[in-house]
Amino acid sequence: MELLWPGLLMFQMFCFINGYPNGAPSGACEDMLPRHSGVLPQPSPAPYTILTNARVFQPGKPITVTIIGPEYRGVLLEARTGGGLSALGTWQRPPPDTKFLQCAHNPRGAVTHSNTNLKGNSTVYSWIPPNCASPVYFMATVAQQRTVFWVNIRSTDLTRGKTGDLDLAVGASTGMAEGKPLLPLYVQHHKKQ
Repeated sequence: MELLWPGLLMFQMFCFINGYPNGAPSGACEDMLPRHSGVLPQPSPAPYTILTNARVFQPGKPITVTIIGPEYRGVLLEARTGGGLSALGTWQRPPPDTKFLQCAHNPRGAVTHSNTNLKGNSTVYSWIPPNCASPVYFMATVAQQRTVFWVNIRSTDLTRGKTGDLDLAVGASTGMAEGKPLLPLYVQHHKKQ
């Protein structure tokens, strides 16, 4: 039993030093800061872009969200409106290695990592818009590791649309939507002589 105590103490210290390997705490919902003790966000521009499969949303119609960039281990992803700090809408089945995070009394108000396994461009999130008239956007904190993370990564705004509005992939110029490459189609006209 005496050997067990030092082991437990070391395990607790490892968890503290590592940050939050099992997901962001609910206290991070508003400011999006990961609470990694003694570590500040990267001052450089984030190497990530938030890509959506639509430029408009309709209440209840899922929006696909992908974080494009280098592989990452930690994430906190929310939808917001205006200058608000509250998570908006609900997320559908979180992808592997992620889970829901309760924000503002909404049990599915945000998505965070459930472990430190690598996530990447093939990790696709699905969000269900609420019935609101204001434009919405997605906000993320992305961590490559405990000491390397970026906050306030923001998508372009999505506006409320009407049935039949054209959905376009927006938010990045990487040529990706729903984790699949977009292939441009070029048509060349030949003149007959």
